[in-house]
Amino acid sequence: MDDKVRARYRKILFLTWFLTLDLIMFGAFVRLTDSGLGCPDWPGCYGNITPVGALQDIREAVKVMPDGPVTLPKAWIEMIHRYVGALLGLLIICISWMAWRYREKFGQSPVLAFVALIAVCVQGAFGAWTVTHKLMPAVVTGHLLGGMLLLGLMTWLAAREKVHQQVQLVSKRWQPWVAFGLVLLFIQIALGGWVSTNYAALACMDFPTCHGQWLPEMDMKNGFSIVRGLGELPGGEMISQSALTAIHWVHRNFAFLVFAYLVTLGVRLRSQSGLQGPSNLLLILLGAQLLTGLTTIFFQWPLVIAVLHNGGAAGLVLTLVTLLVRIGRASLPGLSVQSR
Repeated sequence: MDDKVRARYRKILFLTWFLTLDLIMFGAFVRLTDSGLGCPDWPGCYGNITPVGALQDIREAVKVMPDGPVTLPKAWIEMIHRYVGALLGLLIICISWMAWRYREKFGQSPVLAFVALIAVCVQGAFGAWTVTHKLMPAVVTGHLLGGMLLLGLMTWLAAREKVHQQVQLVSKRWQPWVAFGLVLLFIQIALGGWVSTNYAALACMDFPTCHGQWLPEMDMKNGFSIVRGLGELPGGEMISQSALTAIHWVHRNFAFLVFAYLVTLGVRLRSQSGLQGPSNLLLILLGAQLLTGLTTIFFQWPLVIAVLHNGGAAGLVLTLVTLLVRIGRASLPGLSVQSR
């Protein structure tokens, strides 16, 4: 019976992990198709459970603004994202209950599962604020970071359930280096989210220079002012090109630092027993991120590539968290690595 319960727990856990990754990708699709206000209220769509019941309201909105944020396809995209998010929340509630109910049988503290539960609740709040604050860049970027944090927590939970090749105790010295790499990555994801939510991806359409210059005219102060509406400066004026250039330029150039650090880290960790798999994946994902990042510039931000770029960032998060978990379970040669 204990084995069946543990097997059921693992199935739910890995399904939830996979769904979290998918939801991050779909969230990028929502953002990049301008569907975030496809249903301009929350949690329903004009007070209805589905866009079908809101057809009249949607048609009226389209009449007023034919090219506006509300259309039937965008409403469905937005609501599907909400449905999947609700399902994810229910699954994490189930995981938390099982982690607490069977904590002695599993031999694990349920604290991490409850942290994930708190994180998904906060994500739900940010999802609501995204709509009620009309896609305010700070809120949308916070929603993205929350999704990445939740993915990291689910990866941590899932990685604890897997048996892997033994990692020797000497690899412990790399733990702070991987943790620092994860911090750098989250900063870069925040910068990338700021680019996306401010629609600054095409602010510089040449590479490696920007507007033909290494240091173009930039308005850092207004570009990185946090409390302001979408497409606006703090004073309510339309955001300037120089502010958008600053947003893009910082994200692009900080990426070089993160890329160099993580490539060096990945190459060094490939020699460590038990870390070769995630280290190789780290290097592959970094190459893919470089390719998709450049492609968004040269091909003017195609939707599929932009979504893949967001997914690559999620892949880097789960890879670095996996490395941290494995290093944290390092042991002396000859000692077995337990799945708990």
